Amino acid sequence: MTPTWTGSDMPPPQRLGLMDWLRVLLRGSVLGLVTFGGLLVLLLVRLVERPMYGVDRPVTPYITQGVCRAAFVILQLPIQVRGPRMVGPGAIVANHSSWLDIFALNARKNVYFVSKSEVAGWPGIGWLARATGTVFIRRDPREAANQAKLFEERLMHRHRLLFFPEGTSTDGMRVLPFKSTLFAAFFADELKHELQIQPVSVIYHAPEGADARFYGWWGDMSFGAHLIKTLAARRQGRVELVYHAPVRVDGFANRKSLASHVEGVVRSGHALAEAHQA
Repeated sequence: MTPTWTGSDMPPPQRLGLMDWLRVLLRGSVLGLVTFGGLLVLLLVRLVERPMYGVDRPVTPYITQGVCRAAFVILQLPIQVRGPRMVGPGAIVANHSSWLDIFALNARKNVYFVSKSEVAGWPGIGWLARATGTVFIRRDPREAANQAKLFEERLMHRHRLLFFPEGTSTDGMRVLPFKSTLFAAFFADELKHELQIQPVSVIYHAPEGADARFYGWWGDMSFGAHLIKTLAARRQGRVELVYHAPVRVDGFANRKSLASHVEGVVRSGHALAEAHQA
């Protein structure tokens, strides 16, 4: 099981007033209706889509993308996007700060997340993950061959995979070392000459006057408390997605050199954002 990052002191608990709770109620109700209403629509469409297309999903990813875009409108949390989106088969790797990453990255590109197997059993989140075609894996080097077969099947169907090589979420102020285990699957002979990997920097800018780690979700933070804090914000900050140039898998000698390269690129995106703020 992937350990939880605990490298930053927790911010003090936020005290919410009446207006804060009203925002939680209003935004939360609309967000829940859109999210689970969208899930219901997706499942109904999938009843037709699956017999006709099997693993291929020509329609349902756009439902997921629409729900995720709507979520940021409801939260009044703007997303800024820079850089070209990858064309052709491959995978996307990004740093991981919050559950919001999943919504943000889904909002701008049809992707299929690669997630640790434990997530499949989580109430609510697990249901959404399974319905949207998430690939569940065990982060174990001994599983590399099986993962390569699974990735190959999905990539052959033009699915663009996305995973978080840090293996855990952080406070949003740093990028942890990338674990290279999952990169091994892309070096299978059937895949390495066909695929690209695109690094993406996900950068959160806190609301004015708030703790810079406002959107980070780490350590012992509960999902519910973090969701309430995000819903309650009177003024939101913003999310910035920086899409960097894709690189070919066969341009690297092994999984470690590829992981090291894309980690450096993702870090550079954060460094540029910090310099711009300064």
